[in-house]
Amino acid sequence: NISGVKEQTFLESIKEAFSHKGYILLLSGFFVCGFQITLVATHIPGYMQERGMDGWPAIIILALIGLFNIVGTLGMGYLGTKYSKKILLSLLYTFRAIIIAIFIFSPPSLGMSIFFGITFGILWLSTVPPTNGIVAQIFGTKNLTMLFGIVFLSHQIGSFLGAYLGGLFYDIFGNFDYAWYLAIILSIVATLLHLPID
Repeated sequence: NISGVKEQTFLESIKEAFSHKGYILLLSGFFVCGFQITLVATHIPGYMQERGMDGWPAIIILALIGLFNIVGTLGMGYLGTKYSKKILLSLLYTFRAIIIAIFIFSPPSLGMSIFFGITFGILWLSTVPPTNGIVAQIFGTKNLTMLFGIVFLSHQIGSFLGAYLGGLFYDIFGNFDYAWYLAIILSIVATLLHLPID
């Protein structure tokens, strides 16, 4: 048509999206994001108590995550206008794996809580601008809200599993360690998943 906007029905746009390998990879990557942030948001108070800390460090972590999430999301939105969005996402998940590993393998302290709150806060929802941007680049903006909504559904499934498996592993093993190990492994997987996106 004259405007250059591709006319598609709802089902046609869904079919096109799910036939595109890059879209499937984005769905998978955003699942990891949901798993990690809900694992932290749900279980960080219990994890800090398990490590012998009182409730205050967990409050600091969540407050700093909320504050620095603003910085990270705005910063990633800007960087996404300058650099490859898929590379930014791969780097983000790499840094998540490193930061989680530093946090869980270091002795618990107020300083480490502050470090984790700031650094993980910067990476918290900074996945959203480049993920949304890639969806828009591949499919245009006409059906962006619907297609990103489906990607976000994947995020919510990951969120459910982050909350559920954290509790399940604690019930089975008496600690949250295996949930954290899984979060690190998923970060590495997400790093690799975003690289082939065309």
